[in-house]
Amino acid sequence: MSSGTPASAAIPPGTPCWVELAAADEPAARRFYGDLFGWDFHVKRDPVATNRRYTIALADGVEVAGLYQAAPGQPTGWSVHLAVSNAAATVGWVEHLGGVIRLGPIEIPDRGTVVHATDPAGVPVVFWEPPANWMLGADLPGMFSGADLNTHDGARADDFYLRLFGFTAEQIGRDGIDYAEWRTGQQPVLYRYVVDPALRSSLAPHWMLYFGVDPARGADAVSGHAIMLGGTVLIEPYDTPFGRTAVLSDAEGLMFSVVDRSRPVDLGVGRAEVDDPHDN
Repeated sequence: MSSGTPASAAIPPGTPCWVELAAADEPAARRFYGDLFGWDFHVKRDPVATNRRYTIALADGVEVAGLYQAAPGQPTGWSVHLAVSNAAATVGWVEHLGGVIRLGPIEIPDRGTVVHATDPAGVPVVFWEPPANWMLGADLPGMFSGADLNTHDGARADDFYLRLFGFTAEQIGRDGIDYAEWRTGQQPVLYRYVVDPALRSSLAPHWMLYFGVDPARGADAVSGHAIMLGGTVLIEPYDTPFGRTAVLSDAEGLMFSVVDRSRPVDLGVGRAEVDDPHDN
């Protein structure tokens, strides 16, 4: 999805239409990502949030992410929201396909209707019926640039999302890597990666979000900048067919990835866009 493309009925179901960070220390998260990506922030009143506010991150004036203060005991980390055309109908389909509804549908003034769920493989996911004029900045520096579902059960994940959204899947991993590209028609939408069995006891299933970086800076420089801001480089920058990529964590230890799409490399072998961050 290109920068500024509206996530309306014209966008196929299953398309990422929002990304969001639940942080234990939301002001610290704002400082980290603001410095790293050059984001500006607009704070809206949110009576549901722990600190009664919801922060919108902007890059070049375009909305690119949401940040909020997680309640004590609430999971933290980045999540992706997938577009649906009818949130109420999605509830029935999610349950029919083996998922669990955690919250919703909830109408948000001027922002559509959301449903919080857990897929049958145990990964939290949000389904969002956005308003017709909804926009998510993507595919430019400092903006969302893709998402991997890192799961312990590829077959259950494929069955759920392919049936829910009508995706097709192609296995693009090789040499024992189970990595699939989910598509609408010929258009890639999301990726699904099966975590190595040896790591499943220490690595919970999760979404890995990618943010684009300016080719003039590159993934290496952004990784160094993250360290200066108190973050960690979990996987040093490496070349992939998708661009030069690094897996990072912020100052709170929450994982995300950066990618310089201007530097794709044909490695001649399949490789997941992200490796396991604990695979040495």
